[in-house]
Amino acid sequence: MGSIYLIRHGESKANTDNFWLDDTFGLTTKGKRQSRKVAKLCKQLDINMIISSTLKRSQETAEIIGEILNKPIEYSDLFIERKWPSEQQSLPKDDPLAIKIKEKIWKNFSKPNFRYSDEENFQDLKKRVSKIFSFFERHKDKNILVITHGFTLRMILAYAVMGKQLTPIDADQFVDKFHTKNTGITVINRSKKQKRTNWYVSSWNSYSHLFE
Repeated sequence: MGSIYLIRHGESKANTDNFWLDDTFGLTTKGKRQSRKVAKLCKQLDINMIISSTLKRSQETAEIIGEILNKPIEYSDLFIERKWPSEQQSLPKDDPLAIKIKEKIWKNFSKPNFRYSDEENFQDLKKRVSKIFSFFERHKDKNILVITHGFTLRMILAYAVMGKQLTPIDADQFVDKFHTKNTGITVINRSKKQKRTNWYVSSWNSYSHLFE
């Protein structure tokens, strides 16, 4: 059975400038260097498929990795970052409105139908992540390299552990406690033991390649 290698995109200008992310931000020079380093590590893995978020910072990361691995890339909106309210996009994170929106969203995250405006709420995210695992199941014999984003990666991790029983409180804990580095690698595998889920986490946020 194949393994899933989850990689957070390389550093983007939005990371360094402390802005709420949108799709206008590509990789920094450091982010491109991180992507080349993780690609060299991935050459040691038996990767059968590369799939990436459609957002610019992930696309650029995937293109660097794909070129070094000499493999084609598939793109899917399933792996994009969590969509935040339009009013929040491109604002500095210390902007009063951005802070107010974030606080209101997290205060109401456990309410299944709460929505500030046009953002993804917990139910939306859980539905999207369940589709991601359906995709993994359709390619269960392949080693898949996924280029995605920090929040989405942690939601994938939460679903791998909790499965369909994932609650907003569970998700909140995973998002809050399992932080990731740019180009950090998390690996999930299928388990032979049928318990809560048939997945387990074999490696989380490995980033030793960044020190080479």
